[in-house]
Amino acid sequence: MKTQVLDQKKFTTKNIHFTSLGCSKNLVDSEVMLGHLGLAGFKVTPRPDDAEVIIINTCSFIEASKKESIDTILEMADYKDPSLGNCQALVVSGCMAQRYSEQLEAELPEVDLIIGTGEYNRITPLLKAFEEGKLEAKSHVEIPKFIHTEFDPRINTSPFYTAWLKISEGCNRNCTFCIIPTLRGRLRSRSVESLVAEAQKLSESGVRELNLVSQDLSDYGSDLDENNKLFQLLGGLEEVEGVDWIRLFYFYPDELTDEVIAKMATSQKICRYLDMPVQHFSSSVLKRMNRKITGEKILERVLKLRVEIPGIVLRTSIIVGFPGETEEDFETLLEGVKKARFNHLGIFRYSDEEGTPAFRLKDKVAQEVIEERFDRLHEVQKEIARELNQAFLGQTIEVLIEGEHEETELLIQGRHFGQAPDIDGKVIINDLDGKQVQIGDLIKVEITDVLDYDLIGRVI
Repeated sequence: MKTQVLDQKKFTTKNIHFTSLGCSKNLVDSEVMLGHLGLAGFKVTPRPDDAEVIIINTCSFIEASKKESIDTILEMADYKDPSLGNCQALVVSGCMAQRYSEQLEAELPEVDLIIGTGEYNRITPLLKAFEEGKLEAKSHVEIPKFIHTEFDPRINTSPFYTAWLKISEGCNRNCTFCIIPTLRGRLRSRSVESLVAEAQKLSESGVRELNLVSQDLSDYGSDLDENNKLFQLLGGLEEVEGVDWIRLFYFYPDELTDEVIAKMATSQKICRYLDMPVQHFSSSVLKRMNRKITGEKILERVLKLRVEIPGIVLRTSIIVGFPGETEEDFETLLEGVKKARFNHLGIFRYSDEEGTPAFRLKDKVAQEVIEERFDRLHEVQKEIARELNQAFLGQTIEVLIEGEHEETELLIQGRHFGQAPDIDGKVIINDLDGKQVQIGDLIKVEITDVLDYDLIGRVI
């Protein structure tokens, strides 16, 4: 390997500008990187023109995210021009770095350092080696094996009252449309003890809402012993003082156990909320996706959740236009969505991703058909979401206060247990009844009106 020769000066101010793209799991990686950099004396600046080091933690899950990552890299590269900024080191990390390190190195000479998804804990020594001219290679991408623990420093960049808790990394599911196992590696679960310790640290810093994330929550602990399963983890997190809400994400219906359902139904802290990716309801499409479940079984699990946990809020993700999806398949999907009645539904248009088995599948669906099916499903779901929101009308519910409404200081906004950060709706409060509320407070709100995705209420 060839040693890189520097023509830059040494870092003098150690200012760093950080951009994290993509999902909440990627954000946790960014927060760990920031923690390590903070210990090394770096200071975060919101202004890229002030930064000596600029890091972009990238996403490359779908075509749109790849484009966003490239656009951001090119935008940040401008600050290497002395007339615009003071950037001495431009770093690209995350999924795009893992997936396209050779192409990035060949086509974007402006990038000084490329760090894969399993190497982000090495950010400090790699930057030091770069500064000293001892970096033996630009790209540092290996088979991902690392996952952080409670001993890794972490700076929570979310509002002080909420945090994402990444319980595992990697995935063993191997869905044909998904590149994640290639980018993130095989499943690596953290121990219950480690996660409870991190949750305690977060609680001590003011966090009262924990959002549990991983590539596949339902597979958590399958690589560990019987004392480190999801049921034990939920029990341990319930004991953490100061945490009021625990919310579960990316729990596939295949592994939904009666034990976990009962825990959710009886817990005072685990939210009656579940993000459960189903992708489709046509069994033939699910088979081509390499999902080990039928549409009928998915619907059975959904209906069981509705019975066992009354009032549960369900979020899911659907892919329209998967190769070979016929009009009959799509009608089956529509009927499944109508019967399941998800509160929140994210719709993805299928796009070919090189390196996935689906890339080689025949019978691609025309883009105009994908768009038409997207619109039809969107209209169906919009009506379902509004109808389900009507159930909150007249109810008094707990709302986590997030601050002023983004459009006017005359309104306050927050979220209830069934509204996750960033992706779901809001509760808009138009009457405080003379009470003073603070960001991070949990208060009682009576719901007085319903919008398509948001609720309106007054403090009582």
